[in-house]
Amino acid sequence: MFFLICLTFLSVYIEVRNIRDVKRFHVRLGRKDCVRERCEMDFSAGAAWMDGEVMPVSEAKISVFDWGLTRSDITYDVVHVWEGAFFRLDDYLERFEISMEKLRLEVGMEKSAIRSALIELVATSGLQSAYVSMVASRGTPIIPGTRDPRACSNHFYAWAVPFIWVIPEEIAKRGAHISIAQDVRRISSNSVDPKVKNYHWGDMTAALFQALDDGYDTTVLLDHNGLVTEGPGFNIFAVIDGSVVTPRSGMLEGISRKTVLEICEELGIPCAVNDISKDEFMDAQEVFTTTTAGGLVPVTRVNGHIFSNDVIGLTTAKILLTYWDWHKREDLVLKVKYIDI
Repeated sequence: MFFLICLTFLSVYIEVRNIRDVKRFHVRLGRKDCVRERCEMDFSAGAAWMDGEVMPVSEAKISVFDWGLTRSDITYDVVHVWEGAFFRLDDYLERFEISMEKLRLEVGMEKSAIRSALIELVATSGLQSAYVSMVASRGTPIIPGTRDPRACSNHFYAWAVPFIWVIPEEIAKRGAHISIAQDVRRISSNSVDPKVKNYHWGDMTAALFQALDDGYDTTVLLDHNGLVTEGPGFNIFAVIDGSVVTPRSGMLEGISRKTVLEICEELGIPCAVNDISKDEFMDAQEVFTTTTAGGLVPVTRVNGHIFSNDVIGLTTAKILLTYWDWHKREDLVLKVKYIDI
């Protein structure tokens, strides 16, 4: 009987009970073969959570009229799962909640509900190491053609894919070669708040084209005062006169950045959040980036200038090892109870 129902309807729901924690969840059954009262779904490329359903990421969709798409009226955040555990999930959720408040996005879900959705998403996907994005979009206007953002139905969705390295792993191992963008400046904080994670990447994309065309791996941008800010998807650090320094303005206050500052404090390494001029940056002893998608990545060349003899610096190496060691700290991780479906 159930087999016939699966063939008749495009999507139904099944309830699967995890014996260990008696957690209930729902899996969307698409046009897949049903075998013995269940459908095997392929989550190898990733999974999405939309409207309370978990589905293969290839089946996720939003309206072409969604202002998140047409106007970049959207915020998001990204947390990673490493070897079966979320790292600093609650820190990412707190930042995401602040971003939604600043943009006046109301998705009808409390932080605890979003947390549960992300856990369900990863537990269902089976991904042991993943890049997990939570998104709040302005949505589609109820009144066609309106310019009133209050007339939109805000909504939340999330997706998870196998772990992503913003700077490819093979490049990270030898040290990234980056440029300082020459003609492009970071979007002014007066126009777009960099502390709210966003898709306003016009400056980043233009700078990336320049860097890649010139043979670099990636780039970092200056602000209109000539101060170092950040790169596409990462924060930047420099070791200057023995102190680990990171910019204080014009960039996202990254969770990986926060982790490095805490590591420095624990290891007794001098650190500071301060303005960094281009000249100070180029005179640094070591440079590295931090990102959720890849952690800490050494930089060995900037604009062709070689740092620390073209190998990972001693301070960078010490922080890098500690960063991954912290992924075993029980106070910072949340182990995923994966669901066998």
